[in-house]
Amino acid sequence: MCRADGVPDPAGTGDEASTDAAFTALLEDSAEDLYESAPCGYLSTMMDGTIAKINATLLDWLGLERHAVVGRTRFTDLLTVGGKLYHETHFAPLLRMQGELRGIALDLKRQGGGRLPVLVSAVVKHGSGGEPLLIRITVFDASDRRAYEEELLRRRQDAERSRAEAERAREEADAARRQAEADRSRLADALSVLQRSLVPDSLPAVPGLETAVHYHTASPDQLGGDFYDLFPVAGGRWAFFLGDVCGKGPEAASLTSLTRYTLRAAAHHDPDPATALATLNAVLHERYTASGNPRYCTCIFGVIEPGGAHGPATVRLASGGHPPALLLRADGRAEYLPTPGGMLVGALPGAPIATTETVLAAGDTLVLYTDGLTEARTGAGRDDLYGEDALRAFGADHAPAAPHEVITALTGLLKSFGDGLDDDTALLALGAPATPTPVLSATNPPS
Repeated sequence: MCRADGVPDPAGTGDEASTDAAFTALLEDSAEDLYESAPCGYLSTMMDGTIAKINATLLDWLGLERHAVVGRTRFTDLLTVGGKLYHETHFAPLLRMQGELRGIALDLKRQGGGRLPVLVSAVVKHGSGGEPLLIRITVFDASDRRAYEEELLRRRQDAERSRAEAERAREEADAARRQAEADRSRLADALSVLQRSLVPDSLPAVPGLETAVHYHTASPDQLGGDFYDLFPVAGGRWAFFLGDVCGKGPEAASLTSLTRYTLRAAAHHDPDPATALATLNAVLHERYTASGNPRYCTCIFGVIEPGGAHGPATVRLASGGHPPALLLRADGRAEYLPTPGGMLVGALPGAPIATTETVLAAGDTLVLYTDGLTEARTGAGRDDLYGEDALRAFGADHAPAAPHEVITALTGLLKSFGDGLDDDTALLALGAPATPTPVLSATNPPS
């Protein structure tokens, strides 16, 4: 009985003899042909390794002639140097002990050079008395397998190298980040020290007055250009100023330093506010603008004469393009002291300077500020500026208030701006005590 493909059914119910005959008819190769043309290499050796028989497949693989191999060559002569060493130290001893070996990886030498990676299995044939007679060896071409293994190894090495390179890159990036953070920290420390050298750490105690100050630094990586000071001058009076130079960084710091020391020197020579600003204007114009590198600032300069324990304090102010001072009255009013017409200090050789006067009665507080406060960006899209109207309304909500109360409230306002506050801001408040109190002064805490 046959299947549809014409091959006899081995499990059929026909006569077994006819079935065997049908299978035999399909076997076109003789046993010798199967040996010689097998898809693997065969060889038999004497116990000393001399090759007694070898098939055509293995001879073809190695490029050898039968007459040059049989009886003339040992199995080890077909091996590479490393293969010979392995054969002597492992292969032969194990074969003698175990009688067989399976799947041993070796390299055979090809005629004319080159190697053939193979997998070798061997078994010892014994005689009827148990004595070893010969060794039968089967050789399988492992070129494709070796190539596959080498490719896997290369890919693994590439992957490991990539991981190592990635890890090294991460380590280098981490080291660079740590170095950058350390450099940034050192720079911030250096800039902080330099920034503190440009403004006083604290305000001096002024008899009959209360004072408070605050300085907000927008960026720890840049020197700001805001400045302030309070110092005694002749006749029991006190000079004070607050301003903002153009730009940031080292050039702004240099201009700030020149401005502070020029105003101090001018005030000791002549404490009149307009005269002090006129001197500063002449110095800045000659030093910068006239030489083709215009540098200027806004500044408000004042002289205050305390009125004693109970009397009012007299204040005279001069402004060069600076926002007006805000006055918080003891009766709850908040008003600006207008100084119209004042121009940027240093822009022109004879820049106009605006002046005004006022009296601080008991409980009154005068607030000076830089435009970082009024130009803070507000609103959902940070598209609006806080502005002077909002500041006056804020002052009216907190009046009357002593200097330290005003500065505390304004510091909270600055924090509420969040990322809308992107400029340095200096605040200075001077006030006549509402009731006789000990002399108070304020330090300049870091923002």
